[in-house]
Amino acid sequence: MVTLKDYQGGETAWCPGCGNFGILTAVKKALVELEISPHEVLMVSGIGQAGKLPHYMKCNLFNGLHGRTLPVATAAKLANHRLHVFAVGGDGDGYGEGGNHLIHTIRRNIGVKYLVHNNQIYGLTKGQASPTSDLGFVTKSTPRGVVSTPLNPIALALALGASFVARSFSGDVPHLVQMIKEAVNHRGFALIDILQPCVIFNHLNTFSWYRERVYKLGEGDYDATDGLAAFKKAQEWGERIPIGVFYKEERPALEELFPAIEDVPLVKQKIESRQFEKLIEEFM
Repeated sequence: MVTLKDYQGGETAWCPGCGNFGILTAVKKALVELEISPHEVLMVSGIGQAGKLPHYMKCNLFNGLHGRTLPVATAAKLANHRLHVFAVGGDGDGYGEGGNHLIHTIRRNIGVKYLVHNNQIYGLTKGQASPTSDLGFVTKSTPRGVVSTPLNPIALALALGASFVARSFSGDVPHLVQMIKEAVNHRGFALIDILQPCVIFNHLNTFSWYRERVYKLGEGDYDATDGLAAFKKAQEWGERIPIGVFYKEERPALEELFPAIEDVPLVKQKIESRQFEKLIEEFM
């Protein structure tokens, strides 16, 4: 039996009250409820406060460059498609530096689950505006307020044809646990945009601000297979903010389309050194 203790990591370095704590708790609970053992999990992260999450867990971990989580996660999933591969990052890491990688990961529909801690600020580098900062938001890098239209990650993912798009709130751990479990059970790429208040540098989008606005999509007659309805819901922001699964569609994942790894994961296949030599000669 898998327990929370199995995933217990070291001491955290996050600020007291940080929204990341709720995400860390939810990730562990979801994996335990799914009875997934630590050795079956790989967390890939980049730079940022969000990228530290895997360091506070007991599981396989690859910590790389800023904005480069998804290429590594894609390679890992293709090398061992039986591994549960998660990419973890913030809104700057995923929607700024890593925005181009997000586009093509969605297009490929690789079976990676992407958890984006969206606090609408750059936390690690001390409070600069991020791609999701609201118009007029005053930060160290925008002393007169943000003038660029904020990125809408939900609408972007839907427009690109993502097969699973969801949003949750780190102040509602049970809801986030459910979203992670649904993402893990989904066939293909899954994006979960997680509203994660930064208690130090973002005094606008706070826990109380979100609690007054968020509502769950699953509490009505919403159809998560309706792409047009999902795109319409993605436009809601301000007085009412929907959380839940916006859209999901069953279609083959990238790792299912390669017959060579259908029966045996690449990492377990025997590869002769002469094969590499032949390839090197061919491309040199």
